[in-house]
Amino acid sequence: MTLRILSASPLVGNHLVTLGERFPTMIIAPYRSVAWTMGLSTAEALIVLLSEPISIQDLERAPRLKVIGTYSVGTNHLPLEACKARGIQIVNTAGVLTDATADLALALLLAVSRRIAEGEALVRSGTWKGWAPDQVLGTGLSGKTCGILGSGPIGRAFARRVWALGMKPVFWDRDGMNHAVDFGAGVARRLPLPELLASSSVVSLHCPLTEDTRGLLDRPHLDMLPAGAIIINTARGGILDESVVIEKLHSRALAGVGLDVYEGEPKFAADWLKAPNAVLLPHLGSATVETRNAMANQLCNGVAEALEAAPC
Repeated sequence: MTLRILSASPLVGNHLVTLGERFPTMIIAPYRSVAWTMGLSTAEALIVLLSEPISIQDLERAPRLKVIGTYSVGTNHLPLEACKARGIQIVNTAGVLTDATADLALALLLAVSRRIAEGEALVRSGTWKGWAPDQVLGTGLSGKTCGILGSGPIGRAFARRVWALGMKPVFWDRDGMNHAVDFGAGVARRLPLPELLASSSVVSLHCPLTEDTRGLLDRPHLDMLPAGAIIINTARGGILDESVVIEKLHSRALAGVGLDVYEGEPKFAADWLKAPNAVLLPHLGSATVETRNAMANQLCNGVAEALEAAPC
């Protein structure tokens, strides 16, 4: 019997249940379990999480595969060229998590700039003695430039948020074009990366992880940032040279860093735990009930439509 859909994990809401009613030959088996691996041989569709990479070897074990659905916007965990060569359609969840991710990036920026984690830790420690003129001083944002790497929907949504704080957004993206970016609340310049870095008090990453962006913010580029800059990353680990950033936090060349993603996650460098003014989150960018439900709905509908449209 052909297995129509093989899902590695449950999703938020009942959308996967509904999909199973539509395609009864569906199973949910833990990623890399015996049942999951055996299911590849007859599966026409896979549903995976960002943390469940698919390899070229997996594709070779799945001769009937027509579609891969990923519960994410990013697709860097999938063998895209091999899928394209096989005609395997990729379904992701672009669009529905824009606001949630931009909100989290803003939350990280405010937490870092105002040293929220340190302030809360002081209260919880029981050692707080009351208000003091120089206690846990943060960094103001109004009037400063925010460099945004990536002018897609999330980058533009983040620009609207920092613009509302009185910041001046500027953009860089991979296409190398110099035309301005309309981010909805205004129009911002698009700059070459060195110019953007040299002029930005805040740099926020909103570009995908590709061969072009892997290791993009390396030591030479990070050295271009002004003293006391802040870095926010809600995009992907691997874009940022984390060891250099940690070094710059200890030397106070950077005022702070807010991360929601890490290279090699869920593993991450132990040195982050000792880095000053580093706010560290466990990949929560889209983690609202509304957003994760919308992602599951979009993903399941997209997989169903792709299966129904695929030739038998």
